[in-house]
Amino acid sequence: MIMNQLTDIRYVKAVLSRHGFTFSKALGQNFLVNPTVCPRMASLCGADEHTGVIEIGPGAGVLTDALAAVSHKVVAIELDGRLLPVLKETIGHHSNVKVIHDDAMKLDLHRLIREEFPEGDVVICANLPYYITSPMLMRLLEERLPVKAITVMIQKEAADRICADPGTRASGTISAAVHYYCRPEFLFQVSPGSFLPPPKVDSAVIRLNILKEPPIQAADEKLFFKVVRAAFLQRRKTLANSLSAGLSLPKGTIGQMLTEAGIAATARAEEMTMQQFADITAALLKTLATP
Repeated sequence: MIMNQLTDIRYVKAVLSRHGFTFSKALGQNFLVNPTVCPRMASLCGADEHTGVIEIGPGAGVLTDALAAVSHKVVAIELDGRLLPVLKETIGHHSNVKVIHDDAMKLDLHRLIREEFPEGDVVICANLPYYITSPMLMRLLEERLPVKAITVMIQKEAADRICADPGTRASGTISAAVHYYCRPEFLFQVSPGSFLPPPKVDSAVIRLNILKEPPIQAADEKLFFKVVRAAFLQRRKTLANSLSAGLSLPKGTIGQMLTEAGIAATARAEEMTMQQFADITAALLKTLATP
């Protein structure tokens, strides 16, 4: 199989039709057919002849094909069993590709990496369905997988939010969470016409470069993320009101905590840096420990 066949819409439609495949809106299926996008993703994801790649949702196999050309081995995880015969036809000739029929949200990825990639570096590369972007990314990050980077195609609006620096207007819960685990990088934008069928919004490719250590030290990691979620729960309100509602604590207690952290009660979540969220967490721990 050569790339120009897998990015030829007529060819892809013929293969899918031959196997009786129809697109599922519930699974958010939009297959890449732009001949320049997948090679570019493959070249930027950090894969080489010594690196293994985990791909989530290979679809018709166009990105898989590009990844196989530059990496040591590709393990593609596909949830939709209807695509297995399609993938056998489109990428079955690759000796360094293994397709696993499973749910990437439930699969033991640590075990997969131990068994499939016992040596060398590993990266993750995927064209993620929009509906699963946040939960999938957070699962990949929170599990602290032994991977160098995660490169994904997602909705541009989500990409902008994820890459926004905490403390800026565009930031949100996902921004702070992602920056805790990695250094996000906006790579390039992708138009709707690059997909079959075309989505109604623009997409973008981002790379999450995994950090060995978080950029800040949180006194309690779980509480840190609880504070971040609460802060953005009602982002139009002041930080004091959002935290009071999100943490189910009296405003007086929240006010005391913010004073302890050196933060104005009238501040808003989008103005908070990672360190300030860590300071709020430390103050909250101290406040909760006081009889």
